[in-house]
Amino acid sequence: MGFNDIIKNSVLNAFSTTGFSTTNAIISLGVCFLMAVYIYFVYRFISRTTFYDKSFSVSMAMVSVVVTGIILAMQANLIISLGMVGALSIVRFRTAIKEPMDLLFLFWSISTGIICGAGLYELAALLALVCTMGILILQIIPVKTSPYLVIINARDKSAEADILSIIRRYSPRYKIDSKNITRSGMDLIVEIRSKKANALVDELSELEPVTAASLLYHDAPVKN
Repeated sequence: MGFNDIIKNSVLNAFSTTGFSTTNAIISLGVCFLMAVYIYFVYRFISRTTFYDKSFSVSMAMVSVVVTGIILAMQANLIISLGMVGALSIVRFRTAIKEPMDLLFLFWSISTGIICGAGLYELAALLALVCTMGILILQIIPVKTSPYLVIINARDKSAEADILSIIRRYSPRYKIDSKNITRSGMDLIVEIRSKKANALVDELSELEPVTAASLLYHDAPVKN
């Protein structure tokens, strides 16, 4: 047998699908689907206090099933695996991830798909257990002081000293993020950390030169 015959046989063998097992594929996809449903409900539970996007959660969960199918195809045929690498390399994801927690669940879903595709079901269950416990434990840990943005509108720029004096009593460590002075008055945006942020806004609003005082906490609504 010559060198050309060896190369030809290798290519033909690469195109064969003798390594594919329908039973193993059904088991892998079934286990992965159950894990995807579990991830879906964990994400829904964690997102109960924030904006819940059902479209994202369903897509995130089903990504693991799709990844499992890709892994099974790559294991069954070398040529298909090379083709998938080339095809997936041109995919561009343009959807912005708004929350870091969403990124965590997305990686968890992809990892579950890879692990189930490799047939390591115990590892997938262990990963789910560790991720769930880690998320719940870290979510329970309270934040000592929450960061806020205080937005103040005043008619007179000379009121800055009185405004900062009040802010200093509630938050000794503060940061002026923005200061805008116009002929009609002054706008201040101050970053603070305080457990009495609501009382601070109430006291600022009682100052005579202050026309409006607002409190902003991350994605929460503004309190006037």
